[in-house]
Amino acid sequence: MEVLPLVALIAGSAAVAGAARRTPVPAPLLLVAVGLVAAYVPGVPSYALDPHIVLPLLLPPLLYTAAVDSSYLDLRANIRPVALLSVGYVLFATLAVGYAAYLVMPALTLPVALVLGAVIAPPDAVAATAIARKLGLPNRITTILQGESLVNDATAITAYNVAVAAVIGTSAGWAGGIAEFLVASVGGVGVGLLLMVPIHHLRTRLKEPLLQNTLSLLIPFVAYAAAERVHASGVLAVVVVALYLGHRNWQVDFATRLQEEAVWKVIAFVLESVVFALIGLQLPVVLKGLTEYEGLSAAWYAIAVFLAVVVARFVWVFPATFLPRLSERIRDREPDTDWKAPVIVGWAGMRGVVSLAIAFSIPVTVPHRNLILFLTFTTVIGTLVVQGLTLPPLIRLLKLPSKDVQAETLAEAQAQSEASRAAEDRLAELLEQPENSTLPPPLADRLRTVLERRRNAVWERLGEVNPVTGESADDIYRRLAGEMIEAEREVFVQLRDHRRIDDEMLRALLRRLDLEEAAAYREQG
Repeated sequence: MEVLPLVALIAGSAAVAGAARRTPVPAPLLLVAVGLVAAYVPGVPSYALDPHIVLPLLLPPLLYTAAVDSSYLDLRANIRPVALLSVGYVLFATLAVGYAAYLVMPALTLPVALVLGAVIAPPDAVAATAIARKLGLPNRITTILQGESLVNDATAITAYNVAVAAVIGTSAGWAGGIAEFLVASVGGVGVGLLLMVPIHHLRTRLKEPLLQNTLSLLIPFVAYAAAERVHASGVLAVVVVALYLGHRNWQVDFATRLQEEAVWKVIAFVLESVVFALIGLQLPVVLKGLTEYEGLSAAWYAIAVFLAVVVARFVWVFPATFLPRLSERIRDREPDTDWKAPVIVGWAGMRGVVSLAIAFSIPVTVPHRNLILFLTFTTVIGTLVVQGLTLPPLIRLLKLPSKDVQAETLAEAQAQSEASRAAEDRLAELLEQPENSTLPPPLADRLRTVLERRRNAVWERLGEVNPVTGESADDIYRRLAGEMIEAEREVFVQLRDHRRIDDEMLRALLRRLDLEEAAAYREQG
């Protein structure tokens, strides 16, 4: 692809995603809609998805960012529902949707229909995470959806490889398919386990933040490529490494964490925006190859497959939720649930770019390849638009409990109080040591003041607000601190303009103010 169309794609996607933040519509949906319209705007180039780019270059960083931000402890606590969805549901959807397509479309053989089933079986990691963040779902539902989306791509890709092998005559049968699945899954986890400790050791030993962040950018690609090299699941390798690094991220120095968070936020924003825009832009490419099918027949097939995908998820989710709870051990270990949670999980099965990338990778020798590609596209669009648009009102209708902000703030304040007491005790010990006796009392008082400020900041969020401005005491503090820092900043710039200081000194002084301003605003999140 030429440079200008690529730049236009990134800039346009970012602009639409930024505009979506000012609307109630989730960014993925708006990006897909704009992509569909832009595909037929004169002068817009053709953006055909290349699976050799999407799978090895776009999927690893997207999975990495989602996994690093996930909670290993929450995923471990919900391992049963996550496994039932990421493995059990994907295999069930492959068979159920594939067989439904086989019944509806007489031209498809069962192996070809199973290829379609495998392609559209996995809900998309990017879509699930983006929608869940926007809606503020309860923690357990969000954890289950994120956990499912992190692992299910590996199951679907393996199922797809087995189905394609059956179509082109290279399959080793059911035994071979099960063996391939085990090799891919166990191998992917194994590669991740082998890489995670050395990578973390290297991250903690590097002292230069730029080098550490360069390593961070390479990690998902290294893990993915290493696993694929030995015919294992690159997806699982990336997820295992990312979960481990995210769980131990506190052991990396603060400068690396600050830079890394900023860098990966930008990368995730750009990639997610581009991915959803690309989905909409595929419409001309998909329709171009659909010449052998009549419009009404193709439309009927699309509706039938979409309905099969939706129904199959509910058929799996409700029994998978309640049947295991017949076990007393599971009931004791897991929190109670009602019918509302599986309804949300069942309706949150949006498909995305991974399904399209897999569909584009189908060999040209597979019969009805263009029809499979078309049905994959319509299913992706259908789930994103229909389910994505109706999920927010469905959550409001079911009145799911939202996050208790007051309780979370109270827990944060209590944790900060315990940490502050430990810091005070440590400071007292250090000040008694002879090597610290030369510290001037004002500096020792400043350490105590900073600690007191940090401890009180969270409690102040629980206090009363200003009846006129609606600000809490913490809000007023941040506003006044910002005004003071801005006054200093203006003076520094004036001194530079009058050549009393040079630009290098200005940058150093402004960076110091930036860090102080960031510290003042740290509680805003």
